Amino acid sequence: MAEVVLVTGGSGYIAGWCIAELLRAGYEVRTTVRDEGKRKAVVDAVSTVVDPAGRLGFAVADLTADDGWDAAVKGVDRVLHVASPLGGADPGNPDAIIAPARDGALRVLRAATGAGVRRVVMTSAANAASPSSYATEGVTDETLWTDPDDPTLIPYRRSKTLAERAAWDFMDGHPGPTELTTVLPGAVFGPILTTGNIGSVGIVGRMISGAMSGIPRIGLEIVDVRDLVDIHIRAMTSPDAAGQRFLATGEFTWMSEMARILRDGLGADGRRVPTRQVPDFVVRIAARFRDPSLREITPALGRRNRHSTEKAWRVLGWQPRPARETVLDCARSLIEHRAVENI
Repeated sequence: MAEVVLVTGGSGYIAGWCIAELLRAGYEVRTTVRDEGKRKAVVDAVSTVVDPAGRLGFAVADLTADDGWDAAVKGVDRVLHVASPLGGADPGNPDAIIAPARDGALRVLRAATGAGVRRVVMTSAANAASPSSYATEGVTDETLWTDPDDPTLIPYRRSKTLAERAAWDFMDGHPGPTELTTVLPGAVFGPILTTGNIGSVGIVGRMISGAMSGIPRIGLEIVDVRDLVDIHIRAMTSPDAAGQRFLATGEFTWMSEMARILRDGLGADGRRVPTRQVPDFVVRIAARFRDPSLREITPALGRRNRHSTEKAWRVLGWQPRPARETVLDCARSLIEHRAVENI
């Protein structure tokens, strides 16, 4: 009998690809949705690349509430906790994003350990293994933890760090059969399954559509969503992955380099991609006076913080594809789904 894997947050960008690849690999899959109305959207998205063939089930559970989680994990062998709770990064109330991320992870782990699930793989972020201040450049690995008490830390980074810390602390107090592994991705791009939830891919869409008038001096460690799913499944099955953190970042790529890739690789479809780089001081002024949403990117302007994925290669045999391939596949998928028109 095939193993049963629970994927949290089935309507999400990463979760959709996890479901699809697990089905392709022969697993029985169950996924959580916040309400029954999301079932059809998940099935429709996954069906674009694989036939669920009666092997995809659903459970209604929300990361912000206890209800439904015991039922969600009943009879489950492994869990991929990839869901991110809803909640904006409100500077006046950072707990609005921190509490749901931390408490949601603990809800999943409490249910999983109670049901005797063999392993939980939790999606964290590379920013949870980075110098707290972007002013420090260099290459870091999984042994480094971001300092969540740094007052300059943006709420998103603090939430990811505290959620992962809480997960490891919880598991330290539960010596039962359940194992925990965490995966720390960089900037996730790649093809989409649906226009319903495109996650971070929206950045590429904004570049293609011309909605982005200029390019900030920001660098990203681009990882393909398909490679991210691959490392989750490897981490889920490898005996050596138990109790480990794994960075899952790709090539460091400046956004200006992304723009050149799109302009050169898309032909006429790339004609609206901006080429003008916006000076750092202009971004900072805009963040202060015109667009507060830019405040979270200003600390990263011009910085080359990078991460080593040597451990993922050595332990799991994982290696990401080139950033150029990911960026172009992402763009072509957005165009094919006519997603650019709505960005």
